Amino acid sequence: MNDSDRDPGHRGPAEHAIRDQIVAAANEHFSRYGYSKTTVSDLAGAIGFSKAYIYKFFDSKQAIGEAICAGALTSIVQHAEEVIADAKTPTEKIRRLFSTVVADSVKLAFNDRKLYDLAGAACSEKWPPAVAYMDTLHEMVARIVTEGRHSGEFERKTPLDETSRAIVGAMLSFITPVSLQYNLDAVPQLPNEIVALILRSLAP
Repeated sequence: MNDSDRDPGHRGPAEHAIRDQIVAAANEHFSRYGYSKTTVSDLAGAIGFSKAYIYKFFDSKQAIGEAICAGALTSIVQHAEEVIADAKTPTEKIRRLFSTVVADSVKLAFNDRKLYDLAGAACSEKWPPAVAYMDTLHEMVARIVTEGRHSGEFERKTPLDETSRAIVGAMLSFITPVSLQYNLDAVPQLPNEIVALILRSLAP
């Protein structure tokens, strides 16, 4: 990986073991004390490094948070890809995609309550990993819808980008932590009902 490939905010050798150690220690510290209440000085003391040394690898606390966020969101996408890989139909892929993403979002944001403010900041402040995650979900939905259109399973009249935006938009209340906190009592029944409605709307 060269400098042009490196994420903004990350300094030093991108694959350096020390960088991974900082991210792992920060993840544990945020889990215990919360992202908003933690400073880079706190992390330096907890890890046993100087604050200046941490700044050799990350230019801010947010950059560290972005690294944690990117890892967590990547794991959700990878899990969803694995779950839909052997689905027999596009309809089943849509069902599996959102049931997996919703379940993993609940687990990520609320089984560890101290990480909620990290996830919330990522979404509300549009951190690059959060933006990339939503872009990836749109791409996955567009891919599945395209497959369904080719097989005759889904309608073809609505523009593909409009369809994928509407589908992801209908599920936002259950896949973003800021909204999900108000909808936990409705999981999994309501998201399943929304997916069923989406699938009926996709019928030719």
